[in-house]
Amino acid sequence: MKRFSCHLSRFLNSRFYVQDAVHALQGNTTPVIESKIHLPEPEYNVEFLCNPINRDLIATNIIRRNSSCNIDKVLELYKSSQSSSELAKELSRIPNLTDPQVLKYPNNEPCILRTRNDLPKYDFEPQEFSQLANKLKLLRTDRLGPVTGSKSYILMGDLAEMEQALIIYSLKELKRHNFQLISVPDILPSQIIERCGLISDGERRLVYEVEPYYGDDLSLSGTAEMALAYKLSNKVFLYDELPLKLAAVSRCYRAEVSNLQEERGIYRVHQFTKVEMFICSPENKSIEIMDELINIQEKLFGQLGLHIQVLDMPPNELGSPAYRKIDIEAWMPGRKQFGEVSSCSNCTDYQARRLNIKYRNNYGEIMHAHTLNGTACAIPRMLISICETHQMLNGNIAIPEQLVPFMNDKTVIETQNISDIRQFKNKPK
Repeated sequence: MKRFSCHLSRFLNSRFYVQDAVHALQGNTTPVIESKIHLPEPEYNVEFLCNPINRDLIATNIIRRNSSCNIDKVLELYKSSQSSSELAKELSRIPNLTDPQVLKYPNNEPCILRTRNDLPKYDFEPQEFSQLANKLKLLRTDRLGPVTGSKSYILMGDLAEMEQALIIYSLKELKRHNFQLISVPDILPSQIIERCGLISDGERRLVYEVEPYYGDDLSLSGTAEMALAYKLSNKVFLYDELPLKLAAVSRCYRAEVSNLQEERGIYRVHQFTKVEMFICSPENKSIEIMDELINIQEKLFGQLGLHIQVLDMPPNELGSPAYRKIDIEAWMPGRKQFGEVSSCSNCTDYQARRLNIKYRNNYGEIMHAHTLNGTACAIPRMLISICETHQMLNGNIAIPEQLVPFMNDKTVIETQNISDIRQFKNKPK
């Protein structure tokens, strides 16, 4: 293995940039004069990926995951050893392997593993979140001014308070499971985002890129997972130090758009708050830890009285980093459909190989760690499912018991005593 890694390392030598805030994220508290850093050279599993014996297995996985990469091109470039940068680029595009159990699912459809809590019943026709929130003066989504653009929103009154209550509620549960709370930056080097597995080129751009006014290649972070993974880059942990459990509250920026009717309103927005879980694990424990993450998610959502279903996602829904991905959907009575409220992924060594995250096992061997991530709370969709589930006949919203202590013991959301916000009007030129 060392021979193959050395062979590839001669090809890969690049320099990237990062602001002082990211240096602080890595634990460097001394003043930073030079803003340039060296990202680790990716250590792709060349011995496996460039072995012709594995060609058919890798090719089948690529097809099942709807990836556009080309394993034959990788093998050709590796054999010729003439284009180092092109080989590195092609290797970076190959998705993670897929859990064999997931490959058994037919027709690229998710497998429903289980449901939790009964389907709510009403003596009236339940309303959608936007109807409830607008009548109670909790939400603004239109004509917010020239600086916000489309897919923006303002939470007001008790709804803004519920956002904070959900964050506190989620963090309280995570601390019970020994998660360490980390504050992360929202601006990251674009290469970090790409190495974590979010490909930003092509027709579907998922990230907001920052104008290179200062010469740096930066983007807005789509999830705290990326900054947390970067925090662990170039680290070698002892086996007894793992699993390392981190949690972060951050703003998430998504440039993607959707015209789907089921993703209307604040279901899919460009900016939202999320509580994220991230774990660095030994390779022999990541499957067990993924089950733990899912149990935490089910408890968080189940205690709020939501009817949920747990889905094992098919290969075409995994994205590049995930070996396996479990989504949880909550029933939204006003919409009369389930909506995704969380995701949990085991990325095995995909991210660790790209960011040099390792550990020393009990035999003294240096191994690539496994990384996992999971959503503890994504605010907009949680608000939709909670408000629609707990709506009352008179149009008010009952506050779930678990959130009452974090909302000054208030039990019901009623019409807010908030003056109407003046709608922005463009002045004629």
